Amino acid sequence: MEVNHRTTMRQRCALKHGIFKEFLAEFLGTFVLVLFGCGSVAQTVLSRQTLGEPLTIHIGFSVGLMMAAYVAGGVSGAHVNPAVSLAMVVLGKLKIWKFPIYVIAQFLGAFVGAAAVFGLYYDSFMDFTNGILSVTGINATAHIFASYPGRHLSVINGLIDQVVGTGMLVLCILAIIDGRNIGAPRGVEPLAIGLIIMAIGVSMGLNCGYPLNPARDLGPRLFTAVAGWGMEVFSTADYWWWIPVAGPMGGGLVGALVYFLFIELHHHSLEPEKPHEEEEEEEEDDDDEDNSLKEKYEMIAMS
Repeated sequence: MEVNHRTTMRQRCALKHGIFKEFLAEFLGTFVLVLFGCGSVAQTVLSRQTLGEPLTIHIGFSVGLMMAAYVAGGVSGAHVNPAVSLAMVVLGKLKIWKFPIYVIAQFLGAFVGAAAVFGLYYDSFMDFTNGILSVTGINATAHIFASYPGRHLSVINGLIDQVVGTGMLVLCILAIIDGRNIGAPRGVEPLAIGLIIMAIGVSMGLNCGYPLNPARDLGPRLFTAVAGWGMEVFSTADYWWWIPVAGPMGGGLVGALVYFLFIELHHHSLEPEKPHEEEEEEEEDDDDEDNSLKEKYEMIAMS
């Protein structure tokens, strides 16, 4: 009876259209990424670094992306990033009509993930800030959810930072999933992709904290705007907010183009080429056959 009940429930509740499944997968995958990633920042900041440090944040985002890939990878490919989705569209790996659906799911997942972090640490937020949620200052907490530039960083340098960082992310992802390159063993791809974030975090995190993902940055930023931090989250640092949105989209395209032109374009055709030795052996066999036929012809002529 129990098995029949489960079967009936699955038949009634299971989604029939693939795009709905992919929407839910992208939503949940991005939620997982933001919950672990921003959660690690919250623990570090709200504990005043007694329960965290920069390495804690790098691990949080790396493992968060790895788990997001395990959650959604088999359904949607676990893009969890509009820049990755755009790169896949350009390379013909994702149908263009699916792109806006993926992006909406990613933004919603990031927004809800930020809300979950805020709810999880609500009492700690109130204790840390004395109930005043601020974007700047000694008790600032908005940077837990979204990126803000270092004082030294200019707009141009910020754009370059995001283009290079996201370009490397997309380029390395394409290498990992490329079955005609070394690639990664099946099931190990999420681990390898998580290590990309670790590498970027420890090498490119100084300027603005490597957002690399418009959904991961703008979704939580929108949450902070409505949850008590106000519109200053958009106006601070000379309206910095658009840099981690536009920069990663451009960087994703650059990374995809570079990988395609330098690596993917030069793959051999799917039909394996015959080794040179085999070709020589076949040529020798053909010559032997020709000589044999010639000898038979001569023998017939002589008789």
